[in-house]
Amino acid sequence: MPDQDADRRFAAESVVEPDHIARARAAALELGASPISPEVGAQAAVIAASSAALNIVEIGTGAGVSGLWLLHGSPRATLTTIDSEPEHLGAARQAFAEARVPAARARFITGRAAQVLPRMNEASYDIVFVDADPEGVIEYVEHGLRLVRAGGTVLVPRVLGGGSVSDPVRRDPLTAAYRSLIQETQSSSAVIGALSIVGEGLLQLTTLPAESR
Repeated sequence: MPDQDADRRFAAESVVEPDHIARARAAALELGASPISPEVGAQAAVIAASSAALNIVEIGTGAGVSGLWLLHGSPRATLTTIDSEPEHLGAARQAFAEARVPAARARFITGRAAQVLPRMNEASYDIVFVDADPEGVIEYVEHGLRLVRAGGTVLVPRVLGGGSVSDPVRRDPLTAAYRSLIQETQSSSAVIGALSIVGEGLLQLTTLPAESR
């Protein structure tokens, strides 16, 4: 039987993170932020590239790392990033400037996602990346599915809960919420879902046109 831990290590070591994202990661870690792993970033970039994304919403900046990965995949996209921590947004601004991302390609919103998302236009975005407030993950995914166009994708990193989701003994509310999110979306007729276990895990949900359901 293959050694899954070895497979994970190999997958992690195979990712070559662009220099500008590696610098943003170092700054984020110094700040105390928790950016997505390079493996998850690379997957997000592939999805952005394959969907030719032009409008992206990011919930939680990761101090710029996840946004840079998304724009790495689709450099013509406009990214709207939402975070309640001004310091994290400030770090993202600096990282984007150092990466020479045009100012018109990035929009920074300071605020709680639960208050910002209801005011955003539905069916207007290609990708919604959900990486903030684990306790609100189900609410944010619901908003994300409303915001993306038909064929758009909601991405949820860290959905494996650091190994808790696969542990049947763990029944705390956060673990239960992640399990419910995975199970309900996998059986939904409104989306095509896939769960990647690379890195900290990535749930991928692509919406289907109403006539295809």
